[in-house]
Amino acid sequence: MSRARYNEQIRQTAAANETSNASGCLSLFLLPPFAVLVVGALLAVFAFNSSAQAVLAKANSPTIGTISPIFTPEVQRWDSSILRWATASSLDPNLVAVIMQIESCGNPFARSSAGAMGLFQVMPYHFLASDDPYDPDTNAARGLDYLRRSLAASNNNVRLALAGYNGGISVISSGEWFWAAETSRYVYWGSGIYEDTLTGATQSARLNEWLRAGGASLCNKAKQQLGMSG
Repeated sequence: MSRARYNEQIRQTAAANETSNASGCLSLFLLPPFAVLVVGALLAVFAFNSSAQAVLAKANSPTIGTISPIFTPEVQRWDSSILRWATASSLDPNLVAVIMQIESCGNPFARSSAGAMGLFQVMPYHFLASDDPYDPDTNAARGLDYLRRSLAASNNNVRLALAGYNGGISVISSGEWFWAAETSRYVYWGSGIYEDTLTGATQSARLNEWLRAGGASLCNKAKQQLGMSG
């Protein structure tokens, strides 16, 4: 083989190897970005599926926070407002509903012979001069503030807090034998109804007893004020 031909073969072989190596380096260079794209696509699909599953789970989950079904229709009428007021006051919605039930049965214009007003039967001296006592939001704010104070004074003892709400916070520290008859009845009705909400009952024997003892008349007035039929 002549030196010229030998050199030509060497040159061609080197060129072929260079082309082969260049092609291999290009594949290796492109591999990381391609892998990133693949992984990114997989993560996007996973995130989409997770989000979709969360939405479906939320859509299929039962409503949380509704007040107990034991309350009368007049009180159930205020369900969404009770939940809002309870949340703002950090109170159990069912306890708020108990107070409304035995105070006014949901009548926003209720007024007692002692001068208590509105849904939560708040006494005049708890309102500011600029307050409208019969505005539901205002009445709830003042009444539930007093309920929170009663709970704090009673170390979250609901029974004692009910006594404080009806008879004044000072009665919490006194013995039950000093309570007025009205306060004792109030605690009997309220604590019994509230206990029924805690058991998940759909009916309350104590609430029915309260209705028979005079609560039905209060609810009839509320029904008229709310424009409810039946």
